[in-house]
Amino acid sequence: MTSTAFPRLILGSTSRYRLELLHRLGLPFDVQAPEVDERPLTGEAPGGMAMRLALAKAQAVANLNQDDVVVIGSDQVADLAGQPLGKPGTHDQAVKQLTAMRGKAVLFHTAVAVVRPRTLFSQTQMSTTRVQMGHYSDQDIETYLRCEQPYDCAGSAKSEGLGIVLLDRIESDDPTALIGLPLIPTTQMIRQAGLDPLAWRALHHPTP
Repeated sequence: MTSTAFPRLILGSTSRYRLELLHRLGLPFDVQAPEVDERPLTGEAPGGMAMRLALAKAQAVANLNQDDVVVIGSDQVADLAGQPLGKPGTHDQAVKQLTAMRGKAVLFHTAVAVVRPRTLFSQTQMSTTRVQMGHYSDQDIETYLRCEQPYDCAGSAKSEGLGIVLLDRIESDDPTALIGLPLIPTTQMIRQAGLDPLAWRALHHPTP
């Protein structure tokens, strides 16, 4: 149970990566799946797509709840020379993605939105990570994919796992952004929405 002094926190995502990241804060929260059409709009830029979908996911989950809630929505779009790369889903598609990305810079746009309908709070921020891919071989691609099977990851490589061997360099303003949920802007926004992570954590885990 959360305290009545705080709104209920909801993660509007079924991503296991975002779930694991939000758990790092040690705060109680619920998880609800957003019903959102994630297909890109005609001519939509990858960064704009991430921002739009993050807010749409947060609003969709907020609309399902009548009590006082703070909802986090997030979306990540990989950007290869202006073209969006989604989750590969299959081995063959992952091979195509990694082959196209080889030796190139890929931008990962990770947007996060926080809404609190009761106070009309709504804010969205984006963290963009630049990843320089290595000059790996076709055999490297096959070996990596068979080992880690990152078919639910945009860009087909897990930087927090074995996929790091395929990368030359990562440039980011938030170390958690590439994994799927930039915790720096997330905590900033939920605090602005009226849910202070430090005060809430102290309430649930008081000092002896």
